[in-house]
Amino acid sequence: MNVFDAWKGKPLDEAILECRELYEDASYPTVRRWREAGGKVLGHFQVYFPEELAHAAGLLPVKVRGATVDAMQAESRFGSYLCSILKTSLELAISKRLELDLFVSHPICDAARNLAAVFARNTSYPCQILYLPQNANSKHAATYLAGEYRRLLGDIEGVRGQKVTDEALRRSIKVFNRNRALLRELYELRRDAPWLVAADEAYVLTGLAGILPREEHNDLLQWILPELRTRPGRQQDRIRVVFEGGFCEQPPLDLIRMIGQSCYLVDDDLLIGLRWITSDVPAEGDPVAALAESYLERSSYSPVQHDLRKPKEKMLLERIRESRADAAILAAAKMCEPGLEEQVAYTRALDEHKVPYFVTEFQETMTSFDQLEIQLETFVENLLFA
Repeated sequence: MNVFDAWKGKPLDEAILECRELYEDASYPTVRRWREAGGKVLGHFQVYFPEELAHAAGLLPVKVRGATVDAMQAESRFGSYLCSILKTSLELAISKRLELDLFVSHPICDAARNLAAVFARNTSYPCQILYLPQNANSKHAATYLAGEYRRLLGDIEGVRGQKVTDEALRRSIKVFNRNRALLRELYELRRDAPWLVAADEAYVLTGLAGILPREEHNDLLQWILPELRTRPGRQQDRIRVVFEGGFCEQPPLDLIRMIGQSCYLVDDDLLIGLRWITSDVPAEGDPVAALAESYLERSSYSPVQHDLRKPKEKMLLERIRESRADAAILAAAKMCEPGLEEQVAYTRALDEHKVPYFVTEFQETMTSFDQLEIQLETFVENLLFA
């Protein structure tokens, strides 16, 4: 079934507006429609989850990424010193804005490692933890991770009430390979012609992957990418920047739009879990082993994966170079220890390579950007007129 048809038959700008309204709707209407039709839903917390496992079982995988809601009930379940995304994600569940059949979390930091247990105490559905490899460089990491995927697949099969075949997994891998290829095309367009697709538009189009069946998301991107390429637009005299720090908690959409009004945002790590796999997962052989190997060998980077082959500073410098960026915006969510710790290494590396950077912090529920806008405009003007 289709759960999002509002964009069909509309001009490009109207279709993008429909996409934005859906993405910002904290009542998750697409998930509600899926459940009303009898479908099951797996919710997974940031950063990465092998959604092919849920898709192959007929479940809708949904990225639980917090929301701009008042966490009135969830506040009492967490300490005040923790990041916002934990509280708003639980609020979505307690308030039944987002109803699931299975929730999966990951011990990506001290705050998130207990999230599945907190969910389990406050919801009626099963909650699981996916333990991704702590040592990604171990020769046993892929074997271990395949075992974790198979363990979790057993829970998914229990929710679905039937076994998941290797052939079903291969079909899902092909669907997701296509989706990741389309997202790469979207990011290539941002890098090559950022005046054709605004930063907030690209973000919304990416984020919809986390709340739509992937086949529907593929259809949307396949229609919208040619429309964006032929969109009227002229290059302006703006600096090109990379945004780093959106791997877990997400900045408000209006903050991304504000950044895009001052400069061209040509690359980022926003919602990186949806783009974690950087090339096609092999669709032959053991599909679970292929997914596990791809997490380790065909993947991006983030502060919550510790891989000595991918030093974060080096990877950021590569992102800046490949996107031909003039500067970087180093952001971190308030109370986010992994994000704040990486800023130290990032600033040192950027200083060594004489790359200008702007340091800031954000919270998903912030609504005022006046001071930040003035600071960013000053930074941009200093680069333009230096």
